[in-house]
Amino acid sequence: MKKILQDYTKEELATMVKPSFRAKQIINWTYHKYALSFDEMKNLPKNMREELDKEFTLTPLKTLMVQDSKDGSRKYLFELHDGHTVEVVLLLMRDKQFHEDGTIKHQKRYTVCVSSQVGCKVGCAFCLTAKGGFMRNLTAGEIVSQLLMVKKDNDIDANRRVNIVYMGMGEPLDNLDNVVQAIKIFSDPDGLAIATHRQTVSTSGLSSKIKKLGDMDLGINLAISLHAVDDELRETLMPINKAYNIKSIIDAVKKFPINARKRVMFEYLVIKDVNDQMESAKKLLKLLNGIKAKVNLIYFNPYGGTEFKRPHQEDMFRFQEYLTKRGLHCTIRESKGLDISAACGQLREQEKDGELNARN
Repeated sequence: MKKILQDYTKEELATMVKPSFRAKQIINWTYHKYALSFDEMKNLPKNMREELDKEFTLTPLKTLMVQDSKDGSRKYLFELHDGHTVEVVLLLMRDKQFHEDGTIKHQKRYTVCVSSQVGCKVGCAFCLTAKGGFMRNLTAGEIVSQLLMVKKDNDIDANRRVNIVYMGMGEPLDNLDNVVQAIKIFSDPDGLAIATHRQTVSTSGLSSKIKKLGDMDLGINLAISLHAVDDELRETLMPINKAYNIKSIIDAVKKFPINARKRVMFEYLVIKDVNDQMESAKKLLKLLNGIKAKVNLIYFNPYGGTEFKRPHQEDMFRFQEYLTKRGLHCTIRESKGLDISAACGQLREQEKDGELNARN
């Protein structure tokens, strides 16, 4: 099987091609011009292009289907070389804005939610990804290629920066080495040039891996999928809490290096009659005392077969107001893609069941 070119940093590639300066040219074609074949790289000698084609692939992913939401978000299902599939979501965070004279005031602002594994080992009770079980880790190149495919498909210029969140399928810290490699490849100024402060790793709370990531001091943002404020409920929702309880997570977070202008994000998926009571809000405030934190309240997105329900809007507002009035920065994440297969893993499961067959 061919190697995936996007698995390698520019420095690593320079040790694999001769003369080494060709590595920067290959990087330029791959990440700036979105080349899909080595034959497009006309400033490389023909014999080099042929040798590269024998050894590497530029296209480790294949688009199976795409769903478009009326809010501008777009969800992809990509197929890997072994037939497994992963999901990626392009979120339109802000549309293009114009001055009165017609000139552009602000360009579109995007966030891309990438997957790090095929399936997931964590097994959260509310997550559809877990229903299909865990298959394997993605390589760094398979992670990086998700963004490349999305940028090319949406005609997003190479110099247009996007934000990356490792919040798709899988637990990023369970695939730490490949995720860290992807972070480095994404941030290469000669490549996609997406600074580490534009990248956020979201974890269900593998406290030992949080420490390991923190020790690397990469400058990335950290998000914790908390979802409950006591171990009893969290173990019900997230079995991994038995191995990494809330105290161990909080202790690891307190030692994690965070940019002075940033906060640690705590994601709190709000489920009706499960964790939306004011008692939970009070415990959350106490739990995060002393941490430079931001709480992101997230509406649960229902999917077929789940027992959980979407919370009432007034309960979300009440929860947010309680925290905000007491000095804890708290936002309600705007739900996107509700008219498409928005819940992570839903598009993949529908494709497996034969419910989807085309781009729509």
